[in-house]
Amino acid sequence: MRRTAAVLLVGLLLFSGAACGTAPDEPAASADPADPVAAMSDEELAGQVLMPYAYGQGATKVSEGAARSNQKLAGVDTPAQLVQKLHLGGVVLVGFEAGDPTAKNTANIVDAAQVRAFTAGLRQASAQPLLIATDQEFGVVTRVKSGVTVLPSALAAGAAHQPELTEAAWKVAGTELAAMGVNVDFAPDADVQGASGVIGSRSFGDEPERVAEQASAAVRGLQSAGVAATLKHFPGHGRPAADSHSDLPRLDQSQAELEKTDLVPFQAGIAAGARLVMSGHLDVQAVDPGVPASFSSKVLTGLLREKLGYQGVVVTDALNMSPAMRWPSGEAAVRALLAGNDLLLMPPDPVGAYQGILDALKSGQLPRDLLRASVRRLLDLKKAVTATPQPAADQLATTAAKSTVAPLAAAAVTILKGRCDGGPLVTGPVTISASDGRQASQDLLARALVQQGVQVVAKGGTVVHLVGYGDAAPDLRKDADITVAMDLPGILAHSPSPTLLATYSSSAYSLEGLAAVLAGKQKAAGRSPVAVNGLPRSACAEAE
Repeated sequence: MRRTAAVLLVGLLLFSGAACGTAPDEPAASADPADPVAAMSDEELAGQVLMPYAYGQGATKVSEGAARSNQKLAGVDTPAQLVQKLHLGGVVLVGFEAGDPTAKNTANIVDAAQVRAFTAGLRQASAQPLLIATDQEFGVVTRVKSGVTVLPSALAAGAAHQPELTEAAWKVAGTELAAMGVNVDFAPDADVQGASGVIGSRSFGDEPERVAEQASAAVRGLQSAGVAATLKHFPGHGRPAADSHSDLPRLDQSQAELEKTDLVPFQAGIAAGARLVMSGHLDVQAVDPGVPASFSSKVLTGLLREKLGYQGVVVTDALNMSPAMRWPSGEAAVRALLAGNDLLLMPPDPVGAYQGILDALKSGQLPRDLLRASVRRLLDLKKAVTATPQPAADQLATTAAKSTVAPLAAAAVTILKGRCDGGPLVTGPVTISASDGRQASQDLLARALVQQGVQVVAKGGTVVHLVGYGDAAPDLRKDADITVAMDLPGILAHSPSPTLLATYSSSAYSLEGLAAVLAGKQKAAGRSPVAVNGLPRSACAEAE
């Protein structure tokens, strides 16, 4: 898979922030003629820091709807043409139908086999090694769902709190991403959950040190398989109630509070070797009030690079999110680079971003040496992720992968209220219910219970009620004997059920672990990684 180009693989050069400006008409020159960055044209430099999305399910062959969307996006028909037109350094796989809401068949993720073929075509279209990224966090943010081993959510890993299981599971995830041709994962989420719950089950929990252990384990697992990990959303999106997709969340904690809580997982993840950090669209009042962290040199250069000593790649959160849309794409791109970002993710107008960078280079607004420093960091990242050969397709969704991941999901199952003697929580027939749209979860649990020897009936049995992502108190069932939270467990505070459990995830392995606990074949060893009003983190003393 990963073609190495020796001429492109260079050491890391950090931008010092001092005396780096160059005259706008300075030619690309270097004392070292073998330095590939100095030999790059302005057009090549500008393209290397861009990572847009592209529509279609193939690199060179797409549907008519996808071609129309690509024309609207960048004046090209296919993803391969976009890579070539803008000399792109990377492409992101997002698997959604964005842009024109009337466009059909424009998602660029279908399943593992399609992604593997798609990424091979993208690499073939690029004259240089290409970064190919996605958000495979698992839980509610799982881009590739078919043909892969689906891990439980980050919150479930936090509940299990066995970093060695987390690391092993994320090595499976990294191996499968690499087998699909993806070499950058925008995960793990290093945010410490706050009372607002805005990050939800994407976070490992609300205790900084435990989150740090889990995030570090995920970093080690991913990168041991040759896939670069990304800590996000710097300096921490766990506290504010607002969602940065639509608002600019305000972080009101002092710098001392940031250092005591929010920065702890980032520091640990950096120490574990994380190759990317994603800057958040967050208003950090204690550092640079009113300016999104993703556009703040005080946050990215002053705090992240100088204070925390981070030397890797800084990538923006998506530039098509509301806080970044206050400026045109070209201006936003330049502002983000000047602030300390190296890689610009999902600019809504990639051609505008590209041209904005070229114009800023020509005018002298964007120092050429600053841009070169970013490109050097990106080439260093490419060197790291192209060092490992691509795994074969038969490394996807293996039996060995399941045996590695299933114990993590099973270890997360938590009893927050009810018996903890290890005996069966259900006797006799069981009826499974859930809010609308959760039939798949009901079916998974039913099959798992039957495998454990428990009879499942349509009605009349012990009622096990499932609630998940997006559910609220009205979705609870008052007559349920057992209520199970498959996402944030806070909803259980409103349940009258005599027995309350949490899996924090609706993955198949999570529901298999739940079935084993319900049948009395396994103890519930989990501990809630977030506080639940009126309930202990576990009703079982050994877990608490």
